[in-house]
Amino acid sequence: MIHGDDRRILLQRWIADVLRAELGGARFELTPASEDASFRRYFRATLEDGRSFVAMDAPPDREDCGPFVRIARLLAQAGVHAPEVHAEDLANGFLLLSDLGTRVYLAELNAENADALMGDATDALILWQRATRQNQLPPYDEALLRRELNLFPQWYLARHRGITLSPDQAQVLEGSFALLVRSALGQPKVYVHRDYMPRNLMVAQPNPGVLDFQDAVLGPVTYDMVSLTRDAFISWEEERVLDWSARYWQKAKKAGLPVQSDFGEFWRALEWMGLQRHLKVLGIFARINYRDGKPKYLRDTPRFLSYARAVTTRYRELAPLARLLDEVAE
Repeated sequence: MIHGDDRRILLQRWIADVLRAELGGARFELTPASEDASFRRYFRATLEDGRSFVAMDAPPDREDCGPFVRIARLLAQAGVHAPEVHAEDLANGFLLLSDLGTRVYLAELNAENADALMGDATDALILWQRATRQNQLPPYDEALLRRELNLFPQWYLARHRGITLSPDQAQVLEGSFALLVRSALGQPKVYVHRDYMPRNLMVAQPNPGVLDFQDAVLGPVTYDMVSLTRDAFISWEEERVLDWSARYWQKAKKAGLPVQSDFGEFWRALEWMGLQRHLKVLGIFARINYRDGKPKYLRDTPRFLSYARAVTTRYRELAPLARLLDEVAE
């Protein structure tokens, strides 16, 4: 396996070859653009004439660029502004992409512009969902939902908190997981980005630019909306989340999407879907710390615990999980 700077040298040589052969230039400066919670890295290649591209470095023994390339095409076909793949070397894990700029939603959002930016984000989400076709993306099935949920006891409780659940506690957790999985599987199915949040949206023309979509699946219609509004890195007051969700639901119905016919049913499904995601992400953030040596994500676990506690206290069926969280979570 090739590491760090050696991969960067290979990437730089590959970009030079691509620019010389296909894009009418060779001299460029390569600078870090961003890093990912996964093993992917991103660099910005800036040419002398001012043009720029983003290069993805995804070690092939750790990441597969193939889904990114396929889903980028699906997004473009849907009319969503996603990076165009200008060149690819899947064997080495290199992609050269169009540059959507540096204005990340997470840094740009504020109380004054949030309604407009979130409105654009929900419009783009509806375009993506309307493009849904069968047999294009892997299913968000029970096995995947449960694998994700199990990250919570494995990594957050056992590894991070050092807790071994009692048989009664394990039974409560399993019963709660079964409720959440049943709710998710009972929802209408659409294309799901699976990480549709402000950190992966760019202020761009047309707005927004959409990134980090390689894990997309066919799954619950509420998933991306709850990802957008109950985010890992920024929180909004419940009144605003409710308003944005209602506006999305109205637009989705008008667009012919298979959302629940009653908003109350939609809201409940969204909250329960969010709870599945919150528990999963608590496990993921712990795993990223202990397995991958990236501790910064653990700082945001209190936000997800707050989300989870709020949902579990609003529904009678989830009351046992609310008590369990009080017993085992920080």
